[in-house]
Amino acid sequence: MLVGEVKSLKEIYGSDLIAPGHRACAGCGALVAVRQILMASRRPLIVVSATSCLEVTSTPYPQTMWKVPWVHLLFENAATAASGIEAALKVLSKKYGRQEHYIIAFGGDGGTFDIGIQALSGALERGHRFLYVCYDNEAYMNTGIQRSGATPLGAATTTSPVGAKIVGKTQQKKDLMEIVVAHRVPYAATASPSHWKDLMNKVRKAQSYDGPTFIHVIAPCTRGWYFDPSDTIKMARLAVETRYWPLYEVENGRYRITHPVPNPKPLEEFLKVQKRLNHLLLPENAEILERLKAYVNKRWERLERLSACFA
Repeated sequence: MLVGEVKSLKEIYGSDLIAPGHRACAGCGALVAVRQILMASRRPLIVVSATSCLEVTSTPYPQTMWKVPWVHLLFENAATAASGIEAALKVLSKKYGRQEHYIIAFGGDGGTFDIGIQALSGALERGHRFLYVCYDNEAYMNTGIQRSGATPLGAATTTSPVGAKIVGKTQQKKDLMEIVVAHRVPYAATASPSHWKDLMNKVRKAQSYDGPTFIHVIAPCTRGWYFDPSDTIKMARLAVETRYWPLYEVENGRYRITHPVPNPKPLEEFLKVQKRLNHLLLPENAEILERLKAYVNKRWERLERLSACFA
């Protein structure tokens, strides 16, 4: 059984649960994150996956990349199916004394922020024991790069284009973490594949709780963000280093920033290297850029104040 804190790559060598040959795009941030999460996970493991890029690229019939039992559901059903599996395993364990299983449900931002949020909310409220992971590429990439509740202010998508009437998405990103935390779950955290050790240890901490837990991981997308596939980890790291994607956890209501960024890089460094957002650097879009900066800064300041309360 994989337990305890991950301290080196040597500890997880050989624990890969993804077979080579999947159909994801080169440089897919979601697959990098999923690989890291599975390598860190305790065993035996059952994976539930909502319809998403992860589903269509991992299981082109009759092939599969998964080395563990895997269930595919529609966009809205991942948390519901994970709940049912957990409840069924409890009954089997009580009747036959079978081995405990761990369950991870994966959903993209579209299947979590928008379509699947009611099922996720219900599962969190009922207290089923499983880890839900939202890999967030900030749009409906699987169906043509439409905006989602996760898309940031000003981002260009096929349904929030940059033109004469609007300059990308006109609303701020939905704060999913705070929605989850409001359910009083024992553990919720953000993560990035660029900070793999932080991510892996959050997976193990989440699975140590007897209840629903949640990890929100950034998943840079070469198709929707428009960057070179070799720059995926660079993009994820820039998101953290500019405070755009703060790394923190909420454990039994206690906030903690797990990767302090005392000297952040300018947000412009994250925006200028991706076509979906670099138009915000034009003089005529300065007002939108300032609104996005204010959103990022206020969220960070709030996290610092909350973390200080529990220091």
